[in-house]
Amino acid sequence: MPAQRFTLRDFDFELPAQLIAQHPCAQRSASRLLDGRSQPLVDRIFHQLPDLLHSGDLLVFNDTQVVKARVFGEKASGGKLELLIERVLPGGHEVVAHMKVSKKPLPGARLHLCGGLQHGGFDATLLGRWPDADGPLFHLALHGPQEATAWQLMEQHGHLPLPPYIERQQASGHDPDAAEDGERYQTVFARQPGAVAAPTAALHFDAGVLAALQSKGVETASVTLHVGAGTFQPVKTEDLSQHQMHSEWYDIPLSTLAALERCRQRGGRVLAVGTTSVRTLESWAASGNTTGDTNIFITPGFQFQVVDLLLTNFHLPKSTLMMLVSAFAGYEHIQALYQHAIGQQYRFFSYGDAMLLQRQ
Repeated sequence: MPAQRFTLRDFDFELPAQLIAQHPCAQRSASRLLDGRSQPLVDRIFHQLPDLLHSGDLLVFNDTQVVKARVFGEKASGGKLELLIERVLPGGHEVVAHMKVSKKPLPGARLHLCGGLQHGGFDATLLGRWPDADGPLFHLALHGPQEATAWQLMEQHGHLPLPPYIERQQASGHDPDAAEDGERYQTVFARQPGAVAAPTAALHFDAGVLAALQSKGVETASVTLHVGAGTFQPVKTEDLSQHQMHSEWYDIPLSTLAALERCRQRGGRVLAVGTTSVRTLESWAASGNTTGDTNIFITPGFQFQVVDLLLTNFHLPKSTLMMLVSAFAGYEHIQALYQHAIGQQYRFFSYGDAMLLQRQ
């Protein structure tokens, strides 16, 4: 099927609700791994990943750290609201956020968050929309005690922003994170605060798997891409060319560029851990920029320049991530792979199982 003929409905599929993982596997590397590099597909356990790689391969992971970006509060009128802080602006006291509220407040409005400044929380002033008057996000200035930064206020008062399909319903009526999520919704690689969602393919790694990879002679390197809430936004246009991809900030350190060059020189393969690592590496290859914002939209027909292998979880129907893996491994192959995963009762989405793909 030519790339230009793909429409949104081509990436839809029926997923039984019971396959959506609500909790992480008891041990990170005990999750299942579908070896989907070629037919026939092979059902494995994640800790077998090192056996599938070669000495000289390079594993590139995303070292972003999920921040407690979900904040509850109220307007001066008493109306309840919820913020999801997408980005902290330079200076540390202004943020860009999604807002859930019954009636949107006007610029200049004072918001009381986590009880408000007078009751142990903090306040915010709505400055307007972002990036302009028609933007989808809100621009706010935060007011905390002792000039606390947005990072400090989120760490003290916020909740981990779990994906909408993971339910942690509490008596309060909110569904904040549970105790297990504080550890398990972070990767062992997490170093750079700034994401509102975890790079979930990396959640399966633990010390044992990393030690086995090192013993095998597999090199590791990192990139940073701060995952935004847009990763869960549905595509609403049948014509994929009409979809506007969300923008996310990325950075590739010089040490990773050097590792990529060494891998190329020795004939190794580049394994991207997660779609965020793919988007980072291919954004750099397309633009030459090692840092900045990317809104790269990878659909079938895309020409990959860096990544040879992809480790990823199972994605939402009609999502941009379904389009990305179809571009990488081939549309028909991904369709067969997903039907196998559903038939074999693999666990889906953020806390679900993983699959290993090879570039077609």
